[in-house]
Amino acid sequence: MTLTERIAALSALGQTLLREDDDYLAATIARTAIHNPWFTVAHQQQAIRAIATNMLDEQALHNWVATYDLPEYQWPKHIGLVMAGNLPLVGFHDVLCVFVSGHKGIIKLSEKDPYLLPALLRMLAQVEPRTADYFETVERLTGFDAVIATGSNNSARYFHAYFDKYPHIIRSNRNAVAVLSGQETHEELVALGRDVFDYFGLGCRNVSKLYLPVGYGFDPLLEALYEYRDVVNHTKYKNNFDYNYALYLLNKVEFQANGCIMLRPDTSLQSAIATLHYDYYTDADHVVAMLLAQQSDIQLVVSHRTLPGITTFAPGQAQQPALSDYADGVDTMAFLRGLGAL
Repeated sequence: MTLTERIAALSALGQTLLREDDDYLAATIARTAIHNPWFTVAHQQQAIRAIATNMLDEQALHNWVATYDLPEYQWPKHIGLVMAGNLPLVGFHDVLCVFVSGHKGIIKLSEKDPYLLPALLRMLAQVEPRTADYFETVERLTGFDAVIATGSNNSARYFHAYFDKYPHIIRSNRNAVAVLSGQETHEELVALGRDVFDYFGLGCRNVSKLYLPVGYGFDPLLEALYEYRDVVNHTKYKNNFDYNYALYLLNKVEFQANGCIMLRPDTSLQSAIATLHYDYYTDADHVVAMLLAQQSDIQLVVSHRTLPGITTFAPGQAQQPALSDYADGVDTMAFLRGLGAL
């Protein structure tokens, strides 16, 4: 397939997904929700809509690939893909990059998300049967020329041991943070709640840490986040909330709560489920210095203000990545484009 044909097939898939009338996909979503209760039907549908809208728009795809000077035809390499399973379809962007660049993906699915991606690839093959030759799902990776692997910090150590002799991208834990000024509107704080609560906060693009000005008043924030109180109706989330709430009380940990989220002072970027950490800053230079000191552990920064030398996302946009928003800031397409010379 030519590059133009691959983009056309992806665009057709996107249009199919936006119609939301595929019985097979609906059945797969229901099956996934039973298999992994963290993956609710609503969250799976949200992930699919984001992919269709932000990643499968034909003009957006053409604009994106135009910066890479990709050939119409490519002698394909075999790219091993180790998929994460913290969010529904979290590895779709890697699969997309491999396909658009003309390579073949050898996919090791996460046991937490074994059904959704094969369903989308099946739908893509229905749109354009030739795409089936570009993907293979396997239990164990073999016969690959390069690897893209995503997992925890512990998994990343194993990935390096196994894959360092191959061209690779290996990703580990990162977290999103938000910098608040105290001047946010109620609407902006409610939008920030999407960055906190989408997918129960399990993604690397979910805000897990707040940077607040000294003397910050918490009431407006807690009130805005209370808009998401229905999250505690989810059994697994509620169990985590109750457990951590009791733990903080027993250990006399300082925290504030509003019934659906707890805020506690902590220097760590990674927070427990149903908890946000926070830290204070004195001025813009101070918070920028703190962010730069931890930039290797930060996925993105949410803020309504401009921060010198820091790329920021507006509140509510953290879980709406565009095609050029690469995980860990590593340009996946440039990596794949470079493999053509091997």
